[in-house]
Amino acid sequence: MRPLLPQSHVVLRIIVILAIAGGVHLLVRLVRRLGQRVMASRVSTTFSKARTVTSLSVSIVVFAMYFIAVGLVLKEFGISLTAYLASASIIGLAVGFGSQGLVQDVVTGLTVIFSDLCDVGDMVEIAGQTGIVQKVGIRFTVLTNFMGAEVFIPNRTITNVVRYERGYVRAIADINLLGDSVKVKQIEDRVRSIVEATYEQFPGILITPPTIEGRFKTSSGKEFLRVKFRIWPGQGGPLEGGFKREVVESLKEIDSSYSDWMVVLTYEVEKKPVSLPGTSKHSIKLKQ
Repeated sequence: MRPLLPQSHVVLRIIVILAIAGGVHLLVRLVRRLGQRVMASRVSTTFSKARTVTSLSVSIVVFAMYFIAVGLVLKEFGISLTAYLASASIIGLAVGFGSQGLVQDVVTGLTVIFSDLCDVGDMVEIAGQTGIVQKVGIRFTVLTNFMGAEVFIPNRTITNVVRYERGYVRAIADINLLGDSVKVKQIEDRVRSIVEATYEQFPGILITPPTIEGRFKTSSGKEFLRVKFRIWPGQGGPLEGGFKREVVESLKEIDSSYSDWMVVLTYEVEKKPVSLPGTSKHSIKLKQ
């Protein structure tokens, strides 16, 4: 019969196991805290790719630390690290065949990062969900939508990625100006008050306060007032419904001939400024 281990030896192993668990827990917290500081740093803010790679690196390091910690704990129970690594390889291979979705998540996540499809901080549309990328992990890509909710998207479901370079969609409302200068001034005042009320009513979908760009005239002589909104992608309903209807009804009080077709709402994705070779560090703005 195998002799029992001395009581002092058992106590020592328990202390070692607790020390390993506590040490790994502290190291994991330290790594995550360090990752958050790196992602919030000036360099990471300037280069969005750094934030994405940092997010993925933290996930990989944390996984590796837990994996090693389990091996060290098992060693205290008399299981060799060689046997642990061999069994982990065999189990991993079996799980890989049985869980192809997990493998697809990892491969797709790496593809998303290193193919520049999207970075942390980008406004994107993925798998039917629109939001700002908060994290690209080993298994999930995490978005924050316009309601502030976190959306976890399995990487294997990412087939198409729509990236909004400026982080919004630009909605442009062109409002026809009719009548003499007095009526035109009344129309501008009405539109201005409706625009302000719209921003107060729908702050969740309007990323920045709307701006009134001023009066414009076409080559045919038609004059209109242009209003610019910057909104969350796919959230133009309140403008197409409430804003446009309110403008038309309000302007009919000034001129009864006013009709729906006199308020035109269009959408476009505003591109980022580009820097050309030989120019200064300041960007050259594209068409506004």
